[in-house]
Amino acid sequence: MRGRTPDRLCAEAVELAREAAREAAFPGRIGDHLGAVAEGDRVVTHFFACLEPGYRGWRWAATVARASRARVVTVDETVLLPGPDALLAPEWVPWSERLRPGDLGPGDLLPTEADDPRLEPGHNGGDPSPHAAVVESAWEEAGAEGPAEAEDADIVTTEPGEFPGVPARGSIAAVAEEIGMGRARVLSRYGLHAAADRWEEEFGPATPMAQAAPASCESCGFLVPMAGSLRQAFGVCANEFSPADGRVVSLAFGCGAHSEAAVMPRTPRPAPPVIDETRVDELPLDGGARGDGDGGNGAAAGGTGAGGGAEA
Repeated sequence: MRGRTPDRLCAEAVELAREAAREAAFPGRIGDHLGAVAEGDRVVTHFFACLEPGYRGWRWAATVARASRARVVTVDETVLLPGPDALLAPEWVPWSERLRPGDLGPGDLLPTEADDPRLEPGHNGGDPSPHAAVVESAWEEAGAEGPAEAEDADIVTTEPGEFPGVPARGSIAAVAEEIGMGRARVLSRYGLHAAADRWEEEFGPATPMAQAAPASCESCGFLVPMAGSLRQAFGVCANEFSPADGRVVSLAFGCGAHSEAAVMPRTPRPAPPVIDETRVDELPLDGGARGDGDGGNGAAAGGTGAGGGAEA
């Protein structure tokens, strides 16, 4: 359709299209005429450069048309369209793919998909627990706050196992709930590996802190063991001075706050002074130096006497 020759009268209606684009845009923000394209029989779209800040490469498009055998050209529509090199917003991404760790705030709800690969059916066969949020909402719809209240209420006339979320007696879900294993879903092998890779990347043996540590967390007294299969490789740090306090750490991780790797250093003693300023040195003042001096004086006197005798 766009490859045909534009209608002559519609193609010549540049000023009419410009005026229509100027009315739709901010006054004075219409640029040069960039060309025209035939949209159909006697239908032509004129493009004008957009001078609005932040719309680089966008174009104002004004479509004009005329009726068959008519000489009057009229405006159909005016719209702002991106050009080939237009600056566009990033492609829209669903919220489930935009979500990042730490985005969840107080009051936010993060639904989990039914086929989430991180989870698999629990020991109760996949049935929800009577204490789950979906089951509590079912009790509220029935006019009761829970199974205990519903037993005394006249509104409950169903047998055990018929009310939504209540497992039948003797079923796998009922036995699992009784022994404390009533979770509808648990971590799958993929979920376990994903969590282990994530934890090991942040607090694992390859981190600079672990490389410079004197010992690993496996021998640290501040390590709190985990439950389940993850305890073979991970634990929780309980040292308030450690950078991993309250975090899941690999047993091969380590830091300078290890409980057994460091000994408190003794208070250093200052080196003995080279010159002892606290003691007085005794110097001889009337010793052999004075006697030598007297003998010298006597020799000098004798010399003088001899000289005097010779003179005499």
